[in-house]
Amino acid sequence: MSGCGRFSSGTKEVGGNPWEDHLPRGIEQDRIYVFTPDGHVVDLPESATAVDFAFRIHSDIGLRCKGAKVNGRIVPLNQTLKTADQVEILTSNRESPSRDWLIPALGYITTSKARSRLQAWFKQQDREQNIADGRALLDREFLRLAVEDIDYEQLAQKLNLRSLDDLYAAVGTGDLSVDRVINVTQRLFGADKIPEPVISLVGRATSAEQGASDVYIDGVGNLLSHIAQCCKPIPGDSITGYITLGRGVSIHRQDCQNVLQLMADEPERIIKVDWAEKPEQFYSVDVMVEAFDRHGLLRDITALLDRERINVSAMQTLSNKNKNTVDMSLRIEVSSFSDLSRVLARLSRLPNVSSVKRKT
Repeated sequence: MSGCGRFSSGTKEVGGNPWEDHLPRGIEQDRIYVFTPDGHVVDLPESATAVDFAFRIHSDIGLRCKGAKVNGRIVPLNQTLKTADQVEILTSNRESPSRDWLIPALGYITTSKARSRLQAWFKQQDREQNIADGRALLDREFLRLAVEDIDYEQLAQKLNLRSLDDLYAAVGTGDLSVDRVINVTQRLFGADKIPEPVISLVGRATSAEQGASDVYIDGVGNLLSHIAQCCKPIPGDSITGYITLGRGVSIHRQDCQNVLQLMADEPERIIKVDWAEKPEQFYSVDVMVEAFDRHGLLRDITALLDRERINVSAMQTLSNKNKNTVDMSLRIEVSSFSDLSRVLARLSRLPNVSSVKRKT
């Protein structure tokens, strides 16, 4: 790799982890023990990655990390390490860490040392650059989640920040995680307290009569309710209810074009609804994946969803042989915005994938 160095001058060829006999006896169950190319043992938490390893060796190695080899093979930087792995870090000539490492959903770092050192490094960078980077991270995440019409000034106040620039800068430096902003956004337009009246039963989009209630209907009797298939809201979306004829209350996203028209035509049938504090059901979401076609792409996508324990209820692909592109429409089941955010982020990191977003 041109322009890159290694943190160690020598590299052993690995054939079946030859260092296993040198592991400490009576090792802790929640720790892993990996080796440097020179055979030194490094202990880490069991969920540690190559980036965690790099910062454990030295902060400078972590900040200059550009790649990693595990047992002699190039691996993704967010791959979880295992006991007896031999790890080699490839470095660049200058410090250039990625802000993506600070996004929990992408799984690059798990140790507090790595996170705090990264945050400290980004704080030292130019404020205007931090603001620009923070804005880009939030815009990308909100676009993926199809969240629109956000009052950013109100969001900043909710997060105890003085201005929108302070919000962007905090995200840019890593002091404020994207996940935290998403979680606060979910609650921003909802009531501070869950209403007292009758609870209506809402389950999966395909079955509204199972499990615990996830939606509270304000000021009405015990009505049947169901998730509207036109917009498929999930916990975290701002929602509203429409009293149908014969099917109870349909639950829509507040920005759904159908419910906006119903608000104009029949405002007396629109009612206030809110998500429960801890929704317990799963909800269908349509996701669009755009990619340059390659061998194994579909396999990699389905394998990732399987690892994330995400159920896929429908899939459709459309290939363009002339442009060598493929568009995939997936219907997946998630329980919250956090689930959706994590899955979209990890899908977007697959090779050849150019765009991943929620379909509305």
